[in-house]
Amino acid sequence: MHSLIHGKIYIVGNFICVLLPLISNAELPEASEVYQSGHLFTSNVKSPKAEAFAVKDGVVTYVGNNLGAQKYVGPSTKVINLDGCFVMPGIIDGHVHPFDAGVQLTKWNLNYEALSVEELLGRIQAGLDSESGKKDADSWFEAVNWFQEQMRPAGVKVTRSTLDRLKTKRPVVVSSSFGHTLLANSRALELAGVSRDTPDPSTGKIWRDPDGTPTGLFEDDAMFLITAKVPQPTFETTRAGLLKALGALAQQGVTSFLDAATPTNAFDVYRSVEKTGQLSARAHLAPVIEPDEAVDPNAAVARISKIAHDYHTENAGRRPSVTVRNAKLFLDGVISAPALTGAMLQPYLTNTGTISHPHWVTGKNRGPETYFSTEKLAAIFIGLGRAGIDPHVHADGDRAVRVALDATATLRRELPQSDVRVAIAHDEIVDPQDYPRFKQLSAIPVMSFQWAVMSDDMVVLSDYFGVERMNRIEPEGRLAKAGARIAFGSDWPVDAFNEWRAFQLGVTRRPEPISQKAKSRRMGDDPGLTREQVLLAATINAAYELHADGLVGSLEPGKWGDFIILDRNPLKVPIDEISKTRVFETFVGGTSVYRLAE
Repeated sequence: MHSLIHGKIYIVGNFICVLLPLISNAELPEASEVYQSGHLFTSNVKSPKAEAFAVKDGVVTYVGNNLGAQKYVGPSTKVINLDGCFVMPGIIDGHVHPFDAGVQLTKWNLNYEALSVEELLGRIQAGLDSESGKKDADSWFEAVNWFQEQMRPAGVKVTRSTLDRLKTKRPVVVSSSFGHTLLANSRALELAGVSRDTPDPSTGKIWRDPDGTPTGLFEDDAMFLITAKVPQPTFETTRAGLLKALGALAQQGVTSFLDAATPTNAFDVYRSVEKTGQLSARAHLAPVIEPDEAVDPNAAVARISKIAHDYHTENAGRRPSVTVRNAKLFLDGVISAPALTGAMLQPYLTNTGTISHPHWVTGKNRGPETYFSTEKLAAIFIGLGRAGIDPHVHADGDRAVRVALDATATLRRELPQSDVRVAIAHDEIVDPQDYPRFKQLSAIPVMSFQWAVMSDDMVVLSDYFGVERMNRIEPEGRLAKAGARIAFGSDWPVDAFNEWRAFQLGVTRRPEPISQKAKSRRMGDDPGLTREQVLLAATINAAYELHADGLVGSLEPGKWGDFIILDRNPLKVPIDEISKTRVFETFVGGTSVYRLAE
């Protein structure tokens, strides 16, 4: 006999979900909480669906049907009637940048919008005007989330001269949302000491006029020539930003994540948030190994191991903690135009005609040399493997992907018994010969599903790629068919943060809303993923990537109670409604860390 204690009703649109906490007098064994009468997607391939589960002190003790759950109900058990709500493991974001996202909240936001030159200047001027009288002429102004690839009209050029039209004497820098390009005005170049005599770094590019004068555009490590002169935000500012970012993650249902290029100043901030009990998701941090460290792989690995020793506090406990068991390495930039810094096997196309009458032919630019050679990358992989650190590699172009796979092959030969989990992030274009190698080498492609759509920047890229390569861009469906274990990573703040939109696009590869017209714009001929594959990528597969699949990633006995309750069933609703999914409640270790406001 159950007695109603109190009820919680969530209303989202026309959808009503009632959570009814109840008390039962059944005998022990006793759980802390029993959830019943729901639609569970467990991410456990052996028993993917269920209707009830039990949690004791933050650990899942039972998953199955309502009848089986009753034996876990005791005098002190809180029994929650899910009333048909959809429950799944918490999202594990295998490649995201919450610390950077938090820092960006302190800067002028261009919101990823498609802008003309005049609109861009207007937005930046508004930011400058908002600080009028508060900053001196040497005070840096930073704008973020500039969608360079979507400037209107397509192909329009912006330079320091563009920014020099702003009504200010202040140094101005504008960061591309992709994180690989920066635009600076002349005052910023002056304060940074950058001139025509400044050489390009080995892993970056300074765009130049014909006479060698910098145009104001900087790619990859060349950006640091400017940003090194920009004052860094305070500890208090970054801590407040991280807390806001963690709040955004919880709202989306993220219970674990990899900060996939953790800045040096972030480690103390994460530790502070953890110590005060404000860490609302399991944080996996990945310090960066820079290309110039390849001259001494042992020293590079020793530095990462020192960071792990100082900051790795994982206690496999109920409360979220910090893990340092990954290292980030960049192999190239981005395939997107106009940067074209992704390392390609075949050259990008080039326009030998005019803008109005283009004539695209094979050019000579294959992007940069990969930032690590195969041999040096393999040496670092082996050192990391021996130290118990998993490599996480940025590889955008197909030549970068091949180098990562070749280095992984060397690692497997050298350490055949070692459980080193190599993650290769982005994989936006992969040579078909390399599809099966992911499974053969146990390499994990970490994909951002929201990129699998013909957005304006992809339309621009199609000129540089040609039909054949565009047909096989964003190959998660082909990789999955070849047996690869696909993991998901949002890469936020590269894009506006919406995990559920990404999941929808991973299936449809079409713009939203879905329409007959949109169907003809489906990206390439990749088959895409099923709804189940998308959810597995963002749960158990990402848990495997992070070496955490023994503790989280699925709802099954013995794992932590990291789960989310949703306002709809993403496996059943019309396909164009997946992106509208809202999280009713997010639990980490059985404890609620987010609840949708009523």
